[in-house]
Amino acid sequence: MIHLFNVSLPAYINLQGSVRKAPHSPSRDTTRQRIKFSDDRVCKSHLLNCCPHDVLSGTRMDLGECLKVHDLALRADYEIASKDQDFFFELDAMDHLQSFIADCDRRTEVAKKRLAETQEEISAEVAAKAERVHELNEEIGKLLAKVEQLGADGNVEESQKVMDEVEKARVKKREAEEVYRNSMPASSFQQQKLRVCEVCSAYLGLHDNDRRLADHFGGKLHLGFIEIREKLEELRRIVADKQEKRNQERLKRREEREREEREKLRRSRSRERRRHRSRSASRERKRRTRSKSREKRHRHRSRSTSRSRSRSHHRSRHSSRERSRERSSKKR
Repeated sequence: MIHLFNVSLPAYINLQGSVRKAPHSPSRDTTRQRIKFSDDRVCKSHLLNCCPHDVLSGTRMDLGECLKVHDLALRADYEIASKDQDFFFELDAMDHLQSFIADCDRRTEVAKKRLAETQEEISAEVAAKAERVHELNEEIGKLLAKVEQLGADGNVEESQKVMDEVEKARVKKREAEEVYRNSMPASSFQQQKLRVCEVCSAYLGLHDNDRRLADHFGGKLHLGFIEIREKLEELRRIVADKQEKRNQERLKRREEREREEREKLRRSRSRERRRHRSRSASRERKRRTRSKSREKRHRHRSRSTSRSRSRSHHRSRHSSRERSRERSSKKR
């Protein structure tokens, strides 16, 4: 593994973070048996196989046991249930990894600031030359880690090609070290210059040999952080896609509700118009009925008046004849 400089940098322990241990509970196994994977006490990152406590287990940054429940049986239950239902645990896992990486990046920035403060006496030109050596160190370390992986996979030809690149990088490194050594006094050159790995926050020495560099870049700690960061980016994409899909579904449901409300309003207005026409027709029928009734009563009164006048006229004529008879009788 990578060589660490604890004497020069006592802040290393703080950089690596404190180890958290979950309090032992005698009823923990019983709790695991009765809870479901959807319980808040279950680690959603564990269900998605990306909890930092699992990934970094056994490394220099071993975080100890997670404060939430880890159980492979619950993960299996979740994987089966998630085929039929989307539980959207990716959001919880993303928040968890985001918080962890943000905390790690903050510690990295603090460590880089402390290193800069202890090396202010080195000029900018010398620092740039030292930075070039660091870049070549990282390149060699990554290439050697790749060589080991290709060798393990049995890809000898590709492994040899990468080794050729390693040799070229070593030549460049020796030249860069010579330039760096000649740019500063011998007493200052003996002082180790360190840098912080941007991926895993571990310290790298300017003069680390190839073996140590390969151990670092191919080690479980560095690869574990790469895995966590890649998983975080994957979760961000998944969450963004799912949120976009949910927003579209929500918008579609809202449009359907608005369409249904408009349809209900249209039907309501149609019923109201029908009722209005019905009431208008009813009023018209009533009006016509009243009009006919009035006309009927008027005709009845007219006939009654006519008959009355006719009877009166008849009586008048009858009376007139009677009077005429009486006068004729008197004359005789």
